[in-house]
Amino acid sequence: MKKVIICECTQYNPQLLEKKLNAGMALLGGWDKFVAPGMKVLLKVNLIGPKSPETAAITHPELVRALTRLLKARGCQVWIGDSSGGAIAGIAPTARSFKVSGLEQLAREEGAVLKNFDREGVTEVTTEAGGKMYLAKPMFEADFVINLPKIKTHSAAIYTGAVKNLFGCVPGLRKAEYHRLAPDPRDLGQVLADIHQAVNVSLHIMDGVTAMEGEGPTAGTVYPAGKLLMSTDPLALDTVAVAMLGLNVEDIAILQTARARNLGTSELQEIVIAGDYTAPPRLRGFKLPKRLRRVKPKNYKIVIRVIDLLKARPRINLKACKGCNMCVESCPVQAIDRETKKIDYSACIECMCCHELCEYKAVELRRDNRILDFFGRLRGTWS
Repeated sequence: MKKVIICECTQYNPQLLEKKLNAGMALLGGWDKFVAPGMKVLLKVNLIGPKSPETAAITHPELVRALTRLLKARGCQVWIGDSSGGAIAGIAPTARSFKVSGLEQLAREEGAVLKNFDREGVTEVTTEAGGKMYLAKPMFEADFVINLPKIKTHSAAIYTGAVKNLFGCVPGLRKAEYHRLAPDPRDLGQVLADIHQAVNVSLHIMDGVTAMEGEGPTAGTVYPAGKLLMSTDPLALDTVAVAMLGLNVEDIAILQTARARNLGTSELQEIVIAGDYTAPPRLRGFKLPKRLRRVKPKNYKIVIRVIDLLKARPRINLKACKGCNMCVESCPVQAIDRETKKIDYSACIECMCCHELCEYKAVELRRDNRILDFFGRLRGTWS
């Protein structure tokens, strides 16, 4: 049976984090089971964009610092890598993201090496269907890779965690192309499964000291979850994490695909939970995205009508917009007018890239039905 470790951790204090990480790793067999002196260890962070640690949108740099110190003490060389989403003037903002996040300064202070996936070159891999995919070279050049996802909601996918965090292995603007080709989360799940099967990631450590609730993965709000999760199985880790949010794998299309592609264990009864808990601790009051609906009547026509009535779509608030055109340049189907910022919904594939990547929270999710939108905002959340 696969094991998921859950440690209570309420502060981003490096000494506390090191203690919790060591305790969790001991339950997985100890650090020596995974790393050895001289190894190049890549920490694949969640660096979705130029966000500060306080937003809970990125892997917190103090967790990266604690891991860097633990690994360097074991004689390892530490790399920190990712590729941010979106584009401004045709360039992905990864370099700026390293700076704004504090990871650039951390790397200097701790003697780690930054790996900007947009600049490191790619390795060609063959997908299960026989197609070609191009992934960041450091994922293959490292001797060992640790996946460092963040517990976050996602306006399109509902939840993003260990499975989805490897999408950052796709460099730069190639990510938009995959969104265009795979607008349905189940199809995007196939892309993610191909990535997981192409790379060798044997350890997943989830930053849940703070989480993001609501309209994540960047425009939500901070939730003090106070947890670190660790596992060798990305799907088992996500299965436990979504259970903490009151969900299950069936609610998350990407995880359904991961289950179908045998990426790991997705049944709670087949997962051993250890550490400070023996069962997934519920995150009380955690707000889920507006797009999540639990309406499942038997009549299919009624389902369609209900979904259409409640659908939330991106709209650009011109008062909050700064004119950076991140939304325009990041749209996989060019559905946003550069001048007016109006969205052509006949072309929109509802991937929510515009909402996800806007640095100023100017892309809002509004329901087509104004009355329901009004009452939804009065309630604060829909579930």
